[in-house]
Amino acid sequence: MAETYFVEPDIGFINELTNLGAGDLKKCFQCATCSVACPISPDNKPFPRKEMIAASWGLKDRLLGNADIWLCHNCGDCSTLCPRGAKPGDVLAAIRMYAIGEYGTPKAVAKAVADPKKLPLLLAIPAIAFIIVGLITGLLDFTPGGDEIAHGHFFSTWLVDIFMIPASIWTVAVFALGIKRFLADIHANALLEGKTDKETIDPRGFIEALIRIIPTIIKHDKFNECGENRDRATAHMMVLFGFIGLFIVTSIFFVVLYVFQIHGPYSQLNPVKWLANVAGVSLVIGSCLMIRNRLAKKDEVTTYADWQLIGLALALGATGMLAEMTRLADMAGISYFIYFLHLVFVFSLFVYLPFSKLAHLVYRTLAMAYAEYAGRK
Repeated sequence: MAETYFVEPDIGFINELTNLGAGDLKKCFQCATCSVACPISPDNKPFPRKEMIAASWGLKDRLLGNADIWLCHNCGDCSTLCPRGAKPGDVLAAIRMYAIGEYGTPKAVAKAVADPKKLPLLLAIPAIAFIIVGLITGLLDFTPGGDEIAHGHFFSTWLVDIFMIPASIWTVAVFALGIKRFLADIHANALLEGKTDKETIDPRGFIEALIRIIPTIIKHDKFNECGENRDRATAHMMVLFGFIGLFIVTSIFFVVLYVFQIHGPYSQLNPVKWLANVAGVSLVIGSCLMIRNRLAKKDEVTTYADWQLIGLALALGATGMLAEMTRLADMAGISYFIYFLHLVFVFSLFVYLPFSKLAHLVYRTLAMAYAEYAGRK
């Protein structure tokens, strides 16, 4: 006998999805064109048709614990071919954003990050905190002077670490709590839908699966399988590798500073500096390409979460490059001001990352690893 499932529609959930970009959800009449059109949907229990049913009925519990919503790369093939204009790709994107908010703790921060009216406040908090703590500790000097322009003379590296190290710990802690719930939910859902017969997740097997899917992510294989928006792969890859490059650079310079006691600014001939410049340029160009692609696709929904992510990536890359360029041009005041803005954006990246669209880097990677681990091809 089939297992009985008690349906409890959540009207509030449907309204939330509408606000997040799934406004055409109710146009769906279950023709299954989306599942047939999707080049990366598996043959067994394909998406996004079943997700469209669950969203239409307001079955939040069947969606938040569904790894398949993360396997979708929002290429747009399903939305383009949908005969009713229900835009399944946008619906799944809305579900993912809702899930990010649900797995983010505390909820007050998640709601603030999702609210465009709160953006000035979210940026003002680190800016004001930098000034107050900097003046109290004496680590912020508005008149650094000296023959050499060095950002560390204006905004001490100690002051940077006072904020950035706790911010990093915060990000890891918030993600750790969310990931624990996330993996438990997708495994329970997979058992319920018959996608796996494994009672528990084997940590070793899961880690091995995670390692196996890394090349797929690095090479953007799934993006390249898409047809409608295949050109998105280039911009997405440039932004991804830009972030990875800058993370590597930051880690190296952290060790150089605190282990070897070598203070900046560092020579432009330094290979690590080359990597920093290449990564910064990649981040800026990739962000600009994303903006161009978004503006060109008039038939696709672009939400606040999309612009927030693209804007932050562009702001990080632009302020980082401009701070360096104005320093080399001997424009001290402008360089220090831009560097201050850059640190505000860096802090915002760390603290708000688990609640923003950028969190999909973590959750999608884990969902892909789980699909590999569970044998969902």
